[in-house]
Amino acid sequence: MAAVAADSAAAAIPASAEERERQREAMPGLDEQWRQVENGRERPLRAGESWFLVAQHWYKQWEVYVKEGDQDADTFPGCINNAGLFEDQISWHLREGLLEGDDYVLLPATAWNYLVSWYGLEDGQPPIERKVIELPGIRKVELYPIELLLVQHSDMETAFTIQFSHTDSLDLVLQTAREQFLVEPQEDTRLWIKNSEGSLDRLCNTQITLLDASLETGQLVIMETRNKDGTWPSAQLCGMNSMPEEDEDFQGQPGICGLTNLGNTCFMNSALQCLSNVPQLTEYFLNNRYLEELNFRNPLGMKGELAEAYADLVKQTWSGYHRSIVPNVFKNKVGHFASQFLGYQQHDSQELLSFLLDGLHEDLNRVKKKEYVELCNGAGRPDLEVAQEAWLNHKRRNDSVIVDTFHGLFKSTLVCPDCGNVSVTFDPFCYLSVPLPVCPRRVLEVFFVPMDPRRKPEQHRVVVPKKGNISDLCVALSTHTSVAPDKMIVADVFSHRFYKLYQLEDPLSSILDRDDIFVYEVTGRIEPVEGSRDDIVVPVYLRERTPSRDYNNSYYGLILFGHPLLVSVPRDRFSWEGLYNILMYRLSRYVTKPTSDEDDGDEKGDEDDDDGNEDSSSDEEKEEMPGPSTTNSVQETEQEQAGPSSGVTRRCPFLLDNSLHTSQWPPRRRHKQLFTLQTVNSNGTSDRTTSPEEIQTQPYIAMDWEPEMKRRYYDEVEAEGYVKHDCVGYMLKKSPVQLQECIRLFTTVETLEKENPWYCSSCKQHQLATKKLDLWMLPEVLIIHLKRFSFSKLSREKLDTLVQFPIRDLDFSEFVIKPKNDSAPDLYKYDLIAVSNHYGGMRDGHCMCQSVGRDMSWGGV
Repeated sequence: MAAVAADSAAAAIPASAEERERQREAMPGLDEQWRQVENGRERPLRAGESWFLVAQHWYKQWEVYVKEGDQDADTFPGCINNAGLFEDQISWHLREGLLEGDDYVLLPATAWNYLVSWYGLEDGQPPIERKVIELPGIRKVELYPIELLLVQHSDMETAFTIQFSHTDSLDLVLQTAREQFLVEPQEDTRLWIKNSEGSLDRLCNTQITLLDASLETGQLVIMETRNKDGTWPSAQLCGMNSMPEEDEDFQGQPGICGLTNLGNTCFMNSALQCLSNVPQLTEYFLNNRYLEELNFRNPLGMKGELAEAYADLVKQTWSGYHRSIVPNVFKNKVGHFASQFLGYQQHDSQELLSFLLDGLHEDLNRVKKKEYVELCNGAGRPDLEVAQEAWLNHKRRNDSVIVDTFHGLFKSTLVCPDCGNVSVTFDPFCYLSVPLPVCPRRVLEVFFVPMDPRRKPEQHRVVVPKKGNISDLCVALSTHTSVAPDKMIVADVFSHRFYKLYQLEDPLSSILDRDDIFVYEVTGRIEPVEGSRDDIVVPVYLRERTPSRDYNNSYYGLILFGHPLLVSVPRDRFSWEGLYNILMYRLSRYVTKPTSDEDDGDEKGDEDDDDGNEDSSSDEEKEEMPGPSTTNSVQETEQEQAGPSSGVTRRCPFLLDNSLHTSQWPPRRRHKQLFTLQTVNSNGTSDRTTSPEEIQTQPYIAMDWEPEMKRRYYDEVEAEGYVKHDCVGYMLKKSPVQLQECIRLFTTVETLEKENPWYCSSCKQHQLATKKLDLWMLPEVLIIHLKRFSFSKLSREKLDTLVQFPIRDLDFSEFVIKPKNDSAPDLYKYDLIAVSNHYGGMRDGHCMCQSVGRDMSWGGV
């Protein structure tokens, strides 16, 4: 091993000082090296050009070397060494999970050639060259190319693993296969791929890229060579097309076929199953009517690829020969045209369905060249005339089976609030996104901390208005506790400290369901009045001293524990001794006072310390009154003062400055002291040593406990104890709503938001107009999307309101304002086809499709 290491080192660095000196002399100046390399790195990426990977550690060493400006420096990096980027030194495959900036840097070909000519490349290591590829909306260096297994039809056992770029053409794959298998130039060849089901698909168009062909790493590509008699030996490969033994004789009911979950693709499978049960659309694809209407030239479409992929999916699903299929090709096709669906993240089923319907419409649009159409306005004309004109204009640009089946017409009415100008337009729609009635109330879980130390904190569930303020929370809690709302302070407690102390006017929307909310009973006014003699509210933290691992134990760490307190202190008792006694009283439920025997033991120790002092008796009397001191020395006690603050605090406007003289108390006492008091900041993590004259903000107080004192006198179990109020079992009853209520809410008048004003042609300015949507014409198959996801600036949630609807004869006639046709009374009655239902919350869940009926005679969805 040592010999190998020595050989490696010799290869990396010139063998002699003379050779090293000649190498350095041949290089340009260090400043010139830096300029040439960095100028190359700053150039933009161009599709198809080569970039090279250089190990980050070597590049950093080179940067240090050139920035020092001394070519004789010991930081000379030596040969470029990328060994750390490879899995091994046999296959030279890159390690998985490499990150740019952490593991490697990218250099263009010019900069790479400079470095190689100056420093050389480690013997035996291949350069790591990667191409710039252009994906939809982005150019990037392709770090991990596709690895394909190339085989011949005549020898399926011998495979070559070859790397290709995602943007390489299938023709390059074919030429590479011919070279690997030594095919004569005059022989004809073609390619097949083995899909996830084990069957073979032919790659007809060799001019498309591997990305367009949806090829993946590890996929088997078979090169077929034409026989001498001009035939293809494909018939001999039929064994590869056969299904697994258990599926060879399977014959099921068409349409009863599952879709394999590829990994968080339940949203896609659910939408596909729903759409597959639309009889008009499914029959359209099964009868191959789509072949005549494929639009390959539509710039808004997917060149017919999405429609063909969906057609293949429908035919497999309705063939009756599959228990389940793997929609891998369809998934890749969707991800290719809609990058948001790339990968295997969770998505919304409705978003996928919306994209799919729009993509199918554009791929099957019978209009080959769209003409320009002006938006038509009512301008006082009859609605029938304007609606018919709008629908005809829509059909002049959009005419497909999707429009025939799923498109309807809205009537949109905008009214200017200033001049009363009315604008009427008719707009097409593909689905209805209807809101859910939102309950105006919410339930908050809080802990109420009474002032009486004998009472444990109480857990409450209170019902408050969603758009209310903190004062509404206090009023609601007052009905449970009989404590006046103005005697409460609401706080968000996180990690043993006050994360936020709320004002009465703060909105309740700032409180999230996961927050730990404590409501403290206090005395006095929340907003202090200058000259008032109300009690002072002091925030108090509990901290435990932990000795450091220093050899002299000179430093003590402090760790917060327990729940913080808001303590009301009378002004006439606002001293260190008064605060200590009040805290002992507030903690008396779970803090035990020292016994008289323990006090006597401490006093004996104090008397020994005072021997020899002439004024020991007078000193002892002074020590009976607590006095301030610093952390590391004992100072003479002095008379403490307590007075009102000069103003309102900036950090906590309702708390007053306590004007305490120093940061810690007490250093020594005649009687045993369980803890010391310390002024700290709002986080409770750093001490405040500012003199009282300079204090401008309310100090927070920390109770610092020695570990032994905490163990002996502090009952942690009792301190964490609480009782549940009878209201804890209360659950806000959510009544189910009818689907008609959602439609009715969708058609109510609303005022436009400030972010989306409407330009009034009469006022010549943007206005917050009122808007009303009405249903004018409904499609043959109606898709209804329930907007269950609610978003705000501070929170987001999924609405779990139960929506009820009939399975048969859902009547929409009351919502359609188009004049009724007496000859078709059932025109707006719908039967349910399928439901795509999401189980779970915002972060996770599962989508399922529930279909109704199998007789292909449904009238709507």
